[in-house]
Amino acid sequence: MGASWQIKQSHPTGRHTEDNSSKSVHMSKKMLGWLEQSPLLFQDQTYISDRKAGSDGESIGNCPFSQRLFMILWLKGVVFNVTTVDLKRKPTDLQNLAPGTHPPFVTFNGEVKTDVNKIEEFLEDVLCPPKYIKLGAKHPESNTAGMDIFAKFSAYIKNSKPDANEALERGLLKTLQKLDDYLRSPLPDEIDHNSIEDIKFSTRKFLDGDEMTLADCNLLPKLHIVKVVAKKYRGFDIPKEMTSIWKYLNNAYTREEFTNTCPSDKEIEIAYADVAKRLVK
Repeated sequence: MGASWQIKQSHPTGRHTEDNSSKSVHMSKKMLGWLEQSPLLFQDQTYISDRKAGSDGESIGNCPFSQRLFMILWLKGVVFNVTTVDLKRKPTDLQNLAPGTHPPFVTFNGEVKTDVNKIEEFLEDVLCPPKYIKLGAKHPESNTAGMDIFAKFSAYIKNSKPDANEALERGLLKTLQKLDDYLRSPLPDEIDHNSIEDIKFSTRKFLDGDEMTLADCNLLPKLHIVKVVAKKYRGFDIPKEMTSIWKYLNNAYTREEFTNTCPSDKEIEIAYADVAKRLVK
């Protein structure tokens, strides 16, 4: 089945403790585990299958959708264990729970949820105040910022025709620039309308402010993949002039919610080895 290890004990404040008095919530990475009744107070056992193992069958594999869900759980302060699952040798219990379904998925009260957006809604609804913080963005625009980047990247990296490469790269750059512009622009609550000072640039760390939200859990895993894979297979770097994107990524790299749920660059490169097409004349 792969490796199993303790991830953390945490509180919604983000401070981690060594208090083992509460029962753990067992998760898996391509997620396999039981969300037990304890800290989540679920009325029924909930099974979340999330994350595949890496190329060695044990380490974290590449799956931005799974990482998105793990970041949500981590930010909410959920206590959980991790068991990696080698999907080439998928465990019988995983197959029986959702036949023909690939992670991530959730089963709750006999219902299988396979849409990652629905799973996110489920976690946000169940892991709610006062015990767990809400992670929704305050500004609707934050939810759609960067939403086209991954599609443009996929078209770019899967293309094998040299004649189309330049146009596809321009398309990717355009979407990256749009994200950079959004991150650079001050949010409404950064502007003091009573001040004579004109605030031209945002000082926030993430899409919606200085704390991560659901919007960041969605975008950051994909944006990191774009950075790693485009560099490896196209020699493409996110332009250094896009300083707001680089600040955004570097802020994410200081947060354990991102780094401890992220596969290694090598695993990401391996995952795209057969996806990225060579440019062939």
